[in-house]
Amino acid sequence: MRVGVIGGKLQGVEAAYLARKAGWHVTVVDRRVNVPAAGLCDRFAQWDVSAANDLGRALDGVDLVIPALENDAALACLIRWTRDNKIPFAFDPAAFGISSSKIESNRLFARAGVATPLAWPGCGFPVVAKPSAGSGSDGVQVFHDSQSLPAHIKQSDEQWVVQEFVPGPSYSLEVIGRPGQYIPQQVTDLAMDPGYDCKRVLAPTDLTHTLVRDFEQIAVTLAGELDLKGLMDVEAVLHQDTLKILEIDARLPSQTPTAVYWSRNINLVELLGDLFVEGTLNDQPAAHPPRGVVYEHINVLPGLLETAGEHIMSGADALRVHEDFFGAEEAITNYAPGRQAWAATLIVCGKNRKAAWEKRNRVVAKIRERFELTLYRDATAVGQSRGDSV
Repeated sequence: MRVGVIGGKLQGVEAAYLARKAGWHVTVVDRRVNVPAAGLCDRFAQWDVSAANDLGRALDGVDLVIPALENDAALACLIRWTRDNKIPFAFDPAAFGISSSKIESNRLFARAGVATPLAWPGCGFPVVAKPSAGSGSDGVQVFHDSQSLPAHIKQSDEQWVVQEFVPGPSYSLEVIGRPGQYIPQQVTDLAMDPGYDCKRVLAPTDLTHTLVRDFEQIAVTLAGELDLKGLMDVEAVLHQDTLKILEIDARLPSQTPTAVYWSRNINLVELLGDLFVEGTLNDQPAAHPPRGVVYEHINVLPGLLETAGEHIMSGADALRVHEDFFGAEEAITNYAPGRQAWAATLIVCGKNRKAAWEKRNRVVAKIRERFELTLYRDATAVGQSRGDSV
């Protein structure tokens, strides 16, 4: 299989990494050079997809195109080009259009009858304000009283979603499929940095069996409401024994698919290829119990090692995979000998989550000793557990 991954930042890293794990030939396309995914592919093409007329020069010979960006103009060009050239495009425009708007997503949640945080002003403080457009932690702010809430947000001009701040641990679940057949994947646990950017993914989940089943049913219900064809992830927070849905994203997410791959040996990018190229979907359960996985981002500066959200990886130059990285199974990193400042995504596995966490601690200790990093920082978002429980 030859795949074109359009976008070289975090989603592109995820797509390229897992496509290579599937044994595919990977072309990454981005208008910028030296983007993070540029070091994870077989071929890199510098190309402005939103402006280019001849995408065939960048995507020559590909069997599948996977978007790893959220630019409307670029997506429109890709839809036209893949349709005209009869190349499968792993993307659902209608589902993405709803999930990329938090306002439209909340309307979907209401129709589906799933629990969500209460909307302001029908709730007390603190509240969370999020831009309606986009995904992830960009622009997310917490306000503790009415005086601190900016006027432009108070006016609810359809650009912001303001909800009650719900403390509790966060969870993610991917669901893949097409109308009539949706398969929930593995629940993973998320740990956030102080900016509410995910810094760590842990598997298997600490949710009870009953709550996992509840989450799976919610994900399948939402996929059905969207008439989804493709992949979607659902994020929730557990508050007072109830899963409250925070957001959905109908596209390949970053971080969690790699944690699922290492825990259950399920490659979500490979499943996307099966769905869009072959028209098939494997609904067989994993053949072995899940391994424990700690997947986290570290930033190394002179004298300091910090665990931080994935934004530290989006600003990195070309990343490469290093096996057995100070005891971690793998690291996706821009580290090179002699480099004083670098970042890495560490992937650490064990027979269970407790063993993986203990091994992770040894890996961090080795890195700190090797580079004489006397300071260590692992700050956590207010209202969330540290994410290192076993």
